Amino acid sequence: MGLMRSALLWGSRNATLRNTLPKFKFVRRAVTRFMPGETIEDALNAAEELRRHTMPTIITHLGENLTHQHEAEAVAQHYLDVLDRIKQRGLDCYVSVKPTQLGLDFSERLCHELSLNIAEQARATGTMMWIDMENSPYVDRTITLFKRLRQQLENVGLCLQSYLVRTEKDLDDLLPLNPSIRLVKGAYAEPAGVVFPTKRDTDEQFYKLSLKLIKAAAKRKAEVGVGTHDLPLIQRIRSAIRQEGIPDSTYEVQMLYGIKREEQLRLRKEGLRVRVLISYGTYWFPWYMRRLAERPANVWFVVKNMFGG
Repeated sequence: MGLMRSALLWGSRNATLRNTLPKFKFVRRAVTRFMPGETIEDALNAAEELRRHTMPTIITHLGENLTHQHEAEAVAQHYLDVLDRIKQRGLDCYVSVKPTQLGLDFSERLCHELSLNIAEQARATGTMMWIDMENSPYVDRTITLFKRLRQQLENVGLCLQSYLVRTEKDLDDLLPLNPSIRLVKGAYAEPAGVVFPTKRDTDEQFYKLSLKLIKAAAKRKAEVGVGTHDLPLIQRIRSAIRQEGIPDSTYEVQMLYGIKREEQLRLRKEGLRVRVLISYGTYWFPWYMRRLAERPANVWFVVKNMFGG
């Protein structure tokens, strides 16, 4: 792992930085490039704007590792209200939740109950709930949660991370369920042996698993979101899929709000289905540091953005 990436991931876990840096205006200014605001109204307004470009969205309320039942129940109620507002606005918009926001750290039963409530409301309002994947200690429990929910409802999707060595086996285990999968590279600090040692290895695994998922989707055995901003990798996947005679409409490319906006529009105009993930909330610092760690070259861009250069 590179020195810059290691430093950014360390910063994402540092409570002192999390509590101090967001108070500075120049830091908050940098974040506005990648997050429309801290409120649900900000997120929905951004989704409205993207709809004008025929790009659907996913929204997620930032936060993780809650420790009390009343906090988890408040998050669930927030998502129920959000789903009502999505329906009122007529948006093609999913919600994405972190299991540790819904109590996974202290009660798997509560996490399942709250997740099911959100998924049922999503179905009633004509949309979908995605389950985010967090760092490796949560993978087994998150997959178990997804499997239980899929036995009850079909409008539930799961995020998998290609940098985890175990993910190919996990995917093979999930494919018989005809799952909805969002594949990303991964952005948490992990111990040696749990993740692939180099970026090249992670990229190759992402490519391999993307093809496997898209081929399953072509047979109506999966729904796929290819979650990356790596444009050469997207093009490589597209070329391989076209050689198989599979149309671009078989899958979505899912990208984060504010990152490579012009390229998102270009891909959409070329006929790709592009869905944009919009994050909001006050607990943005760890998320933001992990986003920078995904591509440390973005740090220089952020510095210029902070100081108006």
